[in-house]
Order: sequence, then C-alpha cells, then structure tokens
Amino acid sequence: MTLLAHLIKAPALTGAVAPSSQFLAKAMADAAQGAAHIIELGAGTGAVTRVLARQYPDTRLTVVELQSALAGKLARTYPGTLVHAGPAAELLDQLNDEGLRVVIVSSLPFRSMPTVARVETRNSILQFLRRNPGSWLVQFTYQPRAPFAGEQGFTWKRKRTVVANIPPAGVWTLRATA
Repeated sequence: MTLLAHLIKAPALTGAVAPSSQFLAKAMADAAQGAAHIIELGAGTGAVTRVLARQYPDTRLTVVELQSALAGKLARTYPGTLVHAGPAAELLDQLNDEGLRVVIVSSLPFRSMPTVARVETRNSILQFLRRNPGSWLVQFTYQPRAPFAGEQGFTWKRKRTVVANIPPAGVWTLRATA
C-alpha cells in the first residue's frame, strides 16, 4: 500500500503527503550522530529508516510504526531491526537504556495527531529523555516553530532547514537541560 493510500485511510496518523525526501532523511540521520541506540518513531514507508540503516550500520536500531501494514513491510525490509507495531508511547514507556546515548528520530505528525495520542506521546518522550541523560530527540516539522510545546528543563534547537523537501521542513533537536 502506498503512502497516499495510508493517508486516505488514516489521515490523522499519516502526517505527510509524500515520503520524506532523501535530503530531509539525511538531515535527520546527521542529527543522530553519536547514538548508541536509535529509536525511530513514525517510520512510515521507511524513507528515514533507509538512511539511518545505511549511515549507522553498527548502531542498534528500533523502528516504531503504528500502522501494522507498514510495520510488517519494514520488518521484512530490515530483518536485523526490531520493529514495534504499535504506539510510540507503548515502547518508550517500557524501554530502559540506562547508560546508553539514545537518539529518538521522529517523523510523527505532532500537529495533526489526535490530542490524546499527541499528549501521551509527548509525555512519554519527555519521560524517556529524563530517564536517559545524554539522549535527545530529533524531530522535523513543516511549521517555522518548534514541533511541540516544550517544558521547563528541556531546550529545543533548530538544526537545519531542508528546502529540498515537499513541503520544506525544519529539523529540530530536544534535549533535557539537566
């Protein structure tokens, strides 16, 4: 099933009208430099997964995709990767990577997600980053502002603007400020 078919079937869960460009995928992967474990949220058709797997072949990669058909395809395409077919919060709340530098690379559509899912996912990300000092979130957005509201103790930083993407996107990182 194509991205367009998933967009028609579940528009609130599919945040893009086209897969991330190779330029956006590369910018997101570059922002994960130094990770011991990469967790990709909202992998979709695997545009970012492909670059992460190629750029970091020796780094543990966990992929999260809510839509089971897409998750199944990702599992077949990347057999050495743990693919979680379910909500991002479900995985983040149970994962404990103490002592590892974990980078969460997210393509989740925070601005269009249903409110309950958005709040739950945001809270799970913040809790995960608190539990895993030195870890960070890489998130893109089509908006000219941070992907979602921060919280005291966290800092957003715009890393790059990718104009060679439809639509243009900003790549941001979120870190706990200790």
